Amino acid sequence: MKEAHLTPSVIVRELNKYIIGQDKAKIAVAIALRNRWRRQKLPQEMRDEVAPKNIIMIGPTGIGKTEIARRLAQLAEAPFIKVEASKYTEVGYVGRDVESMVRDLVNTSVHMVKMEMMQKVRMKAEQLVEERILDILLPLPQRTIAGEGGEEERARRAEVTREILREKLRKGELEDRLIEIKARDRFSPVIEIFSPMGVEQMGMNFQDFLGEMLPTKSRSRKVSIREARRILLDDESQKLIDKDKMIEEAIWRVENSGIIFIDEIDKIVDGGTERADVSREGVQRDLLPIVEGTTVATRYGAVKTDHILFIAAGAFHGSSPSELIPELQGRFPIRVELDRLTQNDFERILTEPKNALIKQYQALLKTEGVELIFTPEAVKEIASLAYLVNEQTQDIGARRLHTVMEKLLEEISFKAPELRGSSFTITAQYVREKLEEIVKKENLSRYIL
Repeated sequence: MKEAHLTPSVIVRELNKYIIGQDKAKIAVAIALRNRWRRQKLPQEMRDEVAPKNIIMIGPTGIGKTEIARRLAQLAEAPFIKVEASKYTEVGYVGRDVESMVRDLVNTSVHMVKMEMMQKVRMKAEQLVEERILDILLPLPQRTIAGEGGEEERARRAEVTREILREKLRKGELEDRLIEIKARDRFSPVIEIFSPMGVEQMGMNFQDFLGEMLPTKSRSRKVSIREARRILLDDESQKLIDKDKMIEEAIWRVENSGIIFIDEIDKIVDGGTERADVSREGVQRDLLPIVEGTTVATRYGAVKTDHILFIAAGAFHGSSPSELIPELQGRFPIRVELDRLTQNDFERILTEPKNALIKQYQALLKTEGVELIFTPEAVKEIASLAYLVNEQTQDIGARRLHTVMEKLLEEISFKAPELRGSSFTITAQYVREKLEEIVKKENLSRYIL
């Protein structure tokens, strides 16, 4: 889908296909994404002045915060990574600095652009792979001294045989035949750095940096033609793409459409605890220049973070966003509180989204030849029990549905290979029989559900 067509209403409609409820959050991220497209239409002087409107999503776990950000990135075909802010507070965790999130985003973007460019040259690469396989199966005779008798006849016969093999290849008749190929193999020794600072503190991924200078060598392998086609296709595709253009495009995407999702941002609020954590305020101050806009050195070149969209999220049970340092608060001007999921939301989550949980289990068991049918009453009962367990124990939102469904279908999933051709209807009574006893025993449900 082209960005010009991603109006806020279209974005919300697309998000609705995967996420139930949370309309306020969907509207906020839809406007933020649309503003990026609007910014690209501005004159250069004005474009540099428009900063992204970063967002903090507030709400308990399992209500869709991460999923909204991930689906938004997929929709915009933008580079996306998720990091946990709490990992920067762990004692002994000095192997990665906060700038590593930008490097990870660049790596993601490079991979994304590389895959797209390889797809564009796929047809040409497939032709080259076919020729390479034919050269292995039947090398063309080398030209001999001019005037030697029979040379033209041998070449003609070889061409005819080669075309016959080409037809067989295209029809898939030779897929299991073993051939010996030479594939590029990068010599990559394990390098250990004995330093308390770790690798990332040095400003770039040292192992990756060395990888660019290490020699490549060809390694002979004996594989089937099916496997050879896959290996050689990757090899030929990489030869056809322009690596400089790939890196340039990847960095542009990071700087103009990258999205970083910072989860558990509430864990770096200084709650006055006596845990031996790294200064939480110190982590906030480390994050500040990244969010505010700085230049980060990566293995692919310098990357500016001024226009990366940051979406932060946290439960904020015992704290609030106002307890973040003022400078960081100012860099997240939009705050959205997500709603706690209701029993009705659970029912809709089970059936409505494209990736609905019931659809997933039906598809999984269909691979074994088992048909799974859920009555509307059964869906209501599953939602009711999941909601009840959340109330009795700890509220983990929609993730509770995964544990409930897994326990409910445990027996059928286990016996599925022996039940090929069978059909099972899950009724409300079946749900109660399998789960009600566990739900009633609160202590037991803490460990099982």
